[in-house]
Amino acid sequence: MDLKGRVAIVTGGARGIGLAIVEDLLAHGAAVVVVDSGVSIAGEPVAPKLAEEVLRNKANAAAICADIAERGVAAEAVGLAQERFGGVDIVINNAAIIRDAFIFKSSLDAWDAVIRVNLTGAYRLLAAATPVMRDAARSGRAPGAIVNIVSSAGIYGNFGQAAYASAKAGLLGLTRVTAHDLARSKITCNAVAPFAATRVTESIQPANDAQAAYKRQALQVPAQYVARLVTFLCTSAAAGISGQLFGARGREVFVFSQPRPVSKLLQPQGGYDLDGFAQGIKALAPYYADLVTDLEAFGTEPIV
Repeated sequence: MDLKGRVAIVTGGARGIGLAIVEDLLAHGAAVVVVDSGVSIAGEPVAPKLAEEVLRNKANAAAICADIAERGVAAEAVGLAQERFGGVDIVINNAAIIRDAFIFKSSLDAWDAVIRVNLTGAYRLLAAATPVMRDAARSGRAPGAIVNIVSSAGIYGNFGQAAYASAKAGLLGLTRVTAHDLARSKITCNAVAPFAATRVTESIQPANDAQAAYKRQALQVPAQYVARLVTFLCTSAAAGISGQLFGARGREVFVFSQPRPVSKLLQPQGGYDLDGFAQGIKALAPYYADLVTDLEAFGTEPIV
C-alpha cells in the first residue's frame, strides 16, 4: 500500500491542502515535483520562491516556482519528474485562485484569470503528463492515477462565485473525460471536493447565518483527511476506481451522485402547447434540486 518508486506532480503544493497532499505522498514513499507560483488567493505575486523554501529539507522532492497555466511549465514539470525521479505516475491538480463578484458586478479579466489557472492549468498538465503515463503503462509500468481537486461550489453554486464555480464544474467534466480517455490504459482519474481550513475558507464572506456557521466549522477541519483520501486514490488498492467524485470533510468520506435523469416527462406527438407544458411539467417538480449554496448544504458540524 505504499508509493515507493512512484512519482507525483502536485500543483499548488506549497500551502494548505496542496502541501498536506505533498507531505502525505512523501510520507508514503512517493517522490514529488511541486509546481507553485507563490501567489495570493487572488493570484497576485506574494512569495515567488515559496515552493523551494517549503521543500528545502524534504528528500525526494523538487520545486518549480512557476504558474502551471503558463505555456511550457507543464512540460517542464513532466521533464523534471522524468529526469530527476524516473517517470510520472501521479498527477494532482490542486492549483486555484479566487476572484469573487456577483455576476452583475463581475469583470471579464477576473473570469479569465480564474478559468486560466483553475481549469486551463489543469488541462495543460494533463495534456503534458498523460502521454508519458500511457507510454509507461504500455511498457509494463504499473498504471498511474490522477486526482483533480474540485469544489462543492462547482456542484451546488454559491453567491458571487461565477468564475470559481464554473472552473471547478469544468474540472469535474474534465475528470470524467480523462477517466474515459485513459480507461484502456488502466490509468484512473477521480475528483475530490475538499472541506478543510484553507485560504479559501478564510476568504469566505458569509451572506447569512448558515454560511457564517459553515465558515466557523470549516476552519476547524484539518487538511490531513483530504490528503489521505488523495493518497489512497493513488495506490494500487484504488486501481478499479475511476471517474468518481469524492468528498472529504474531517473524518467523513463520501461519494457524490453525479447528474443523471431522475424522472421523465413524455410530450404528446407534436409537443405540448405552452399551457400543456405548464400542466405537464408539474410531474417533474418533486425532483427539482433545491437552490441552496454549498455552504448551506454542508452547514452541519464536521466530525473531526
